[in-house]
Amino acid sequence: MSKTKKTDQGAEDLGLLENAEKLTDQLIEVETFFEKNKKLLGTIGIAIAAVIAGVAFYVNYMQGQEEEAQQEMYQAIYYFEADSLNKALKGDGSNSGFEAIMDDYSGTKAANLSKFYAGAILLKQDKFQEAADLLSKFSANDILIQARAYALTGDAYMELNDLDEAISYYKKSSDHYPNKYYTPVYLMKLGLALELKKDFEGALKVYSTITEKYTDASEFNEAQKAKGRVEQLLEQ
Repeated sequence: MSKTKKTDQGAEDLGLLENAEKLTDQLIEVETFFEKNKKLLGTIGIAIAAVIAGVAFYVNYMQGQEEEAQQEMYQAIYYFEADSLNKALKGDGSNSGFEAIMDDYSGTKAANLSKFYAGAILLKQDKFQEAADLLSKFSANDILIQARAYALTGDAYMELNDLDEAISYYKKSSDHYPNKYYTPVYLMKLGLALELKKDFEGALKVYSTITEKYTDASEFNEAQKAKGRVEQLLEQ
């Protein structure tokens, strides 16, 4: 027994010694690699440091741009809410309008939001294609604003007599996080567009959704009348 133990212990010690020797060899190889590739590793290190510095600079720069853009937006939004649409869009000579904010602060949240405001203004000014182009580029995490942007884009395409695009955007607006406050409005727009497209079955489904799911909506009575109208057309 004692011999076996001793033998086992000796094998174990030998294994540790062999591992130690392997470890030493590996360390030597690593040292040799570093010695041979000092310049290369130094260049890689500098490149990595440059990338990190570049990213940090960009983040700080964009934060500064965002703050400036937000400050510029205050006056433009004030003009928008006061229905001074041209000043909101073009500026007043001292303060930037939404167009300048989009150009000067590209990539910021403020510039993105300016697309929404500018698109809404252009729609009111009957510049429908420009409005559609801007609003279709707008994207936001805000649930209500994004749905509203889809609906306004649909409105622009309706004015352009592009029913397919209008229907597409009205569907997006009504499907975007449905709620009892705004979804019935978007569904009515969708139903009317489908009627104009002569898709009466599709329109009936849309109006039925309002009468079945949004009974408390102010659009309920209008949807009931529209539903009856479409049902009559389908019977003809």
